[in-house]
Amino acid sequence: MQWVTRARPKTDRIACPWLIRRFIDSDATFLFVAPPDVLAVARDTGAHSFDADGAQYAHRGDQCTFEVLIDEFHLHGDPALERLAHVVHAADVAGQLETDPLGPGLLAIGVGGLDVETDDHRLLERATFVYDALYAWCAQGA
Repeated sequence: MQWVTRARPKTDRIACPWLIRRFIDSDATFLFVAPPDVLAVARDTGAHSFDADGAQYAHRGDQCTFEVLIDEFHLHGDPALERLAHVVHAADVAGQLETDPLGPGLLAIGVGGLDVETDDHRLLERATFVYDALYAWCAQGA
């Protein structure tokens, strides 16, 4: 499966590829393009679009894209994943930062990551450890 989203990913656009590779399609590939090009690239390549205006998978109501993917792919029932979704939501949705104590830290990592790594694919690769670690921590019942 191929997926496409906006370039310079942080928070939701890093969490979603982690979720997709971990729970939906371990062989998924990702394209990061200029925001105005997301839908055209999706159409031209057959990729699933996410976390962009008009994307197949994007914020819906009060849900961030990570939560939408959990719903769409029926991934409920994993308490660690549900806990992680709260953290991602807090870090990603405007006005929700203080709804989870880990939200500000995850936002800081996402924003800071953009300054540390200029290559979006390398940024995703490096950030995978963060989400693996958060998921493991959530699985411990935290």
